[in-house]
Amino acid sequence: MSFSRASFLKTLPDVVVPQLPLPLRSIKVRQPWNWLIQLYYGDPLLHYEVVGALHRPGLELGLHFESRDQALNRHLLNGFRRHLFEIRDALGESIEAEMWDKGWTKVYEVYPEKELTADYQAEVGGRLAQIITCLQPILGSVIGNW
Repeated sequence: MSFSRASFLKTLPDVVVPQLPLPLRSIKVRQPWNWLIQLYYGDPLLHYEVVGALHRPGLELGLHFESRDQALNRHLLNGFRRHLFEIRDALGESIEAEMWDKGWTKVYEVYPEKELTADYQAEVGGRLAQIITCLQPILGSVIGNW
């Protein structure tokens, strides 16, 4: 069975949340557009996002800092860059941390594109759970220094 992109993303949190450690399962979900899904704790402008990658095949899985305060976005990016070696040690070399559009920043990877099946959804959900489990404690630490 194949999913539409919107359906794949809409049901993805049902795969992700059970794989998170209990303290992280309180994550909230929103799908402001049918072509992306966002998961967040607290401020929805600081969120995990799954969206089709720009300019290359695959899905972008990442933590986006889209605060209206560009200084906060930059602070968060710099904080994550200080942890990039340990993040890559835990998640692999595919993790990037960079400036983006509108003063936004992000920590992300492009996950290989496949047919939108339940098996692929399980892969993506597992990977996103790993990313959240690794990055969320760092986010708490970095934002605590703001």
